[in-house]
Amino acid sequence: MTLNEHNKPSGQHRKHAKLARPATGNFGRNEWAILGGPCTVIKLLADDVIAALSATYKCAYVDTSHNDDITLVPGRLNSGAIVDYTDQINYQQLNFQNPLMTYQLKQQFANADLVLVNGNHQQAKAQVVIIDINKRASLLKRATQLTNIELFLLADNSDDVFDFIKETIPNWQQMPVYKLADRDKIIGFFEDKLQKARPVLNGLVLAGGQSQRMGFDKGNINWHGKPQRYHMADMLKPFCNDVFISHRTGQHNHTDQQYPVLEDTFTGLGPFGAILSAFREKPDSAWLVLACDLPLMDEATLRNLVAWRNSSSVATAYHSTVTDFPEPLITIWEPKSYPILLSYLAQGYSCPRKVLINTDITLLNAPDPEALTNVNTPEELEKIKRIIYQKTATTP
Repeated sequence: MTLNEHNKPSGQHRKHAKLARPATGNFGRNEWAILGGPCTVIKLLADDVIAALSATYKCAYVDTSHNDDITLVPGRLNSGAIVDYTDQINYQQLNFQNPLMTYQLKQQFANADLVLVNGNHQQAKAQVVIIDINKRASLLKRATQLTNIELFLLADNSDDVFDFIKETIPNWQQMPVYKLADRDKIIGFFEDKLQKARPVLNGLVLAGGQSQRMGFDKGNINWHGKPQRYHMADMLKPFCNDVFISHRTGQHNHTDQQYPVLEDTFTGLGPFGAILSAFREKPDSAWLVLACDLPLMDEATLRNLVAWRNSSSVATAYHSTVTDFPEPLITIWEPKSYPILLSYLAQGYSCPRKVLINTDITLLNAPDPEALTNVNTPEELEKIKRIIYQKTATTP
């Protein structure tokens, strides 16, 4: 059975398509509301954590203006504009007239690895709770928001978790408890959480092309003792949690399946559609995408790509010396690339290379640029045959 086939009881009507939803919260994948202390304390704590982690991770902050802040409508919003964009040279500013919908907020925070939220005003899927005697009554009013506490921080005036928390949170004793002043431990907590949240890496062999220039299925060419699609999948296996072979609809032959097939559900878009189809099935996984027409690909090239993977980037890719651009079909695409790919498609683009060129990626030089050579025509096939023969003949 292919991944996009879903069983349901006979006669049961499903109104909407069954889709795997990304594991995001109100803003991003990894978000914590900090609450229980004065807003100034929360802001200073967020400043310290972000300053310590921003060199490695993309961090974001969420808050709400207070009455004593400037609350006048800025810029041309005063005149009725729905959006006011200003290039502030050192940063970009967007102001919106209407409240942002939940899906719009998630789009804005899609590239963030860490989102810290002032929990006195906004909620998040996990909480860091400050135990401050002066804020006990305020925290008690927000007790229903304490749905997923992961850390307690004791202010200078407190030495234990409040009784009402002990009564309502059965597993409170399993939560770490630090002093609010112990910044190194707090930063270490978030760093550990982000490291553990690194998306699992799956492999995808692109074998759904029609091979029109070659005249026959490139995925079936036997360069290394087996059909090329399986050779590439075998190479990916040591580096990936699961490996799938991408096929177009109607292509797969169920009698010779050696790897699970991921059928293209974004038809007519080539590799772009295959990558989107992979994310549609497993949106929280990263995907090491590998074209099947790379007969000189080797394990050293894959090992180097995985070793230098930057999960904070949209993707980790090799620079092609042939095109002088990123090579999209031997690339690790992180989950944060999924909404970007969809937004490009919505604007009429279906070129994965264009996405890499215009987004924040980690670009590597291949240890052996020849390994990125692809084969599309019978003439190129004969040339590669000779190269493989020569390499085999000189190998001890």
